Amino acid sequence: MNFRYLPNKGAMPPCIAPKSGESAHRFWLDSTPARRFLRHNIAAILGAIMLGACGLAAGQANLKASDFQRLSPPRPVATGDRIEVIEFFYYGCPVCYEFQPHLSRWLVQGPDRVSIRRVPTLPSEGSEGLDGWVRFARLYYTLEALGQIARLHWPIYDNFHFDGVRLNDEKVMVEWVSKNGIDRDKFLAIYRSPAIQAKLDEVRKLLLAYDVRSVPSMVIDGKYLSTARMAGGTRQLIRAVDNLVRQARKERPKERPN
Repeated sequence: MNFRYLPNKGAMPPCIAPKSGESAHRFWLDSTPARRFLRHNIAAILGAIMLGACGLAAGQANLKASDFQRLSPPRPVATGDRIEVIEFFYYGCPVCYEFQPHLSRWLVQGPDRVSIRRVPTLPSEGSEGLDGWVRFARLYYTLEALGQIARLHWPIYDNFHFDGVRLNDEKVMVEWVSKNGIDRDKFLAIYRSPAIQAKLDEVRKLLLAYDVRSVPSMVIDGKYLSTARMAGGTRQLIRAVDNLVRQARKERPKERPN
């Protein structure tokens, strides 16, 4: 899903099909028959993803220059000896939704000493549909503040894309979180708080700092950026991330023995 973040001007293009080879992912996932198929075959799909994870190492030699962009100068990281991985995402993006099982499995089976950070993206001020993006970003940071992201991150994607629950509508969102065991008043107090607004202001700075133009986008250790479009698909993206994490670790200064 492509967009261009330009402060205070420009418009967000609609969710467009990526380059050749990816469009089937977007339109297939966004169809009602696909939703039914995925729901009834989720166990088999996850099994295939598990097997696919075994191919990550085999895919290391296949990393191409076009699969990623080197950030120059490198951006600072604050994760100590862990490799920082930032996911820029949007709950309303079907490609982000498709990417989540690959990312979740990789976080379990991938390299050790990795720190993941998720950033819900926002388009430019004045863009069409901006309010929905802002509501989803507020939802993410509110659930994070409540310690509920681990439990509800995937259900947000699933309920929005599979079940058509319009979670980018504030009234529907509040009803949904209440049904999921979160106090309505407490949720709204945080959702509308200055602290959450500060988070959104930080998001805008990060989008500019990393020149993020599409979602999902992955930044590895402040040095590399890769997207589903660059890599050629969501499965290829997680392979690129795995390779770039290993490359970033090789480039880290060797720790001196005590």
